[in-house]
Amino acid sequence: MGILSGQCGGKMENQADNQGMIGQGEKAIDSSAMRLARGLLRRLAEARPADLAAVLLLVVAAMGGAALAKGGFYIGKHEGDTLQLADIVLRIARGEWPHLDFMTPIGFLAMAPIALFVKLGAGIGHAIFYAQIMVALILLPAAVHVAVTRFAGGWRWLYAVFVMVLCLALVHGETEVSLSISMHYNRWAWAIAYLAVPLAVMAPPRERAGVEGLILGLGIAALVLIKATYVVALAPGLLIALVARRRWGVVAVATLAGLAVAAVMTMAAGFSFWTAYLHDLQVVAASPIRPQPGQSFWSVAAAPEFLTATMALLAVVIFLRQSERLTEGLAMMALAPGLIYIVFQNYGNDPQWLILVALLALALRPGPERVNELGWNLRQGLGLASVVLLTLGAGSALNLAYSPLRHLGASTKNTRPLIAGLPQHHDILAQKVRVYAVNNSVAGDLPGSGFEAYAADAERSEKDKAVLLGETLPICEQQTGMSSLFGAAVKDLDAAGFGGKRILAADLFSLFWLFGDYPPVKGAAPWYYGGLPGIENTDYIFVPICPIAKNVRATMLKALADSKRQITIVRRTPIYILLEAKAP
Repeated sequence: MGILSGQCGGKMENQADNQGMIGQGEKAIDSSAMRLARGLLRRLAEARPADLAAVLLLVVAAMGGAALAKGGFYIGKHEGDTLQLADIVLRIARGEWPHLDFMTPIGFLAMAPIALFVKLGAGIGHAIFYAQIMVALILLPAAVHVAVTRFAGGWRWLYAVFVMVLCLALVHGETEVSLSISMHYNRWAWAIAYLAVPLAVMAPPRERAGVEGLILGLGIAALVLIKATYVVALAPGLLIALVARRRWGVVAVATLAGLAVAAVMTMAAGFSFWTAYLHDLQVVAASPIRPQPGQSFWSVAAAPEFLTATMALLAVVIFLRQSERLTEGLAMMALAPGLIYIVFQNYGNDPQWLILVALLALALRPGPERVNELGWNLRQGLGLASVVLLTLGAGSALNLAYSPLRHLGASTKNTRPLIAGLPQHHDILAQKVRVYAVNNSVAGDLPGSGFEAYAADAERSEKDKAVLLGETLPICEQQTGMSSLFGAAVKDLDAAGFGGKRILAADLFSLFWLFGDYPPVKGAAPWYYGGLPGIENTDYIFVPICPIAKNVRATMLKALADSKRQITIVRRTPIYILLEAKAP
């Protein structure tokens, strides 16, 4: 028994020793893991410029690579907007200038990066991807600078990565997941705004007038040449912040950089480029066709969908002022209506400023001891407002961030090239049912319908009533099948002997040259806003029986009648009426 007991005791001691060694080993591993984690967190918190740049390059490679890996661009919505983009891009690639050779409120730099790669031989689908990568790489050094000098900890990573996401996403925003390149220039403009606002509003750790003035000046100049709305909306707040801090060196360098860009553009396109650009902006501002792309300004500011964000924005302004961040609060107060105005001017009314303002508020929080007159802790108040803004903006931000991955996994079955007439650009595709299935919206209460008694109460707008030589055309609008419309029209026009003529559509788009051998009409508008742009360079006017936009057809026909031109019908089919309009 003693022997057994000794043996058992020895085994137990050995087991205890082993367990002790294992425990010590586990503690050592835990300690090593903790040290590694702390080291990683410390490295992330420090975020040296080289580290941040390396991660951003990985983001560009991942998002840009996921887009390119598909072998083409497969869009899920906004086919009309994409065709408008193609119209503008291909015109610029041909050597035409926006505003001078065709009418558009969209700036030169909104489309020039894509046109550059088309001119170098890429299909338009791949050119879009290359352009987005190029824009991201151009903005990357500035994003690193702003992140390191204005933000701390993990917030600088979120800030810098989101700037890249805005450049590289394959959807304009919101939370609807269908892929689209529509309004890509709004994303690019927001990315530049994300650089300019923190640079101006937040105090620098040390003055670097040259670098920061250059970023601000080139950024504002780029916004002028992408979408002027952003400059009008942001300039007051940015200028107030710079002047309040007496950053005259930054203002001087920014002014010189902006003037340099203006000089380069003037040398390339002539002074008339600027007057033509201003004219196009004035036409669009006064246009009855599309006075606003979404909800009204006051709805964007105070409708239930937006009110929480607006209140959080106002809370940030108030809490900053109460925290004695007087310059920052004043600048944000001036920026607030501008940010809402940009959202009002953009289709979808997606407030992409949410993440930016949230990060600014987090970075500008005072110490934990600061309270206002009501006893509210201002650090916690700004933190709470930031959480609200981040929560409201998360859905759209995530939609932007993983859109290239959705594109990589998108089904290519039942897709067709969107620009059927140009084989070199067959790398941009859409679902064939959206491209070719013709679905029309037709008034159902016209004489003979059986609903005549209710027609008066329908209150159909007079602006949609199209009259041609005394004939009232059908109240109809084509909802889908844009490629079918232009494909069938071009085929019939060719057969009737009108091939090669300059044809202007009394509709939203005049895309004949993308579907056949028809030169683009000089001076015409890729997207119609009003008047008769390009009429003096037109051989014939194409009037669709069922247009894409019935109010555009009505407006153009009225403008044509008011012009006193001699109008002659030269061909009529179930799809269109072809007119010849001679100047009086």
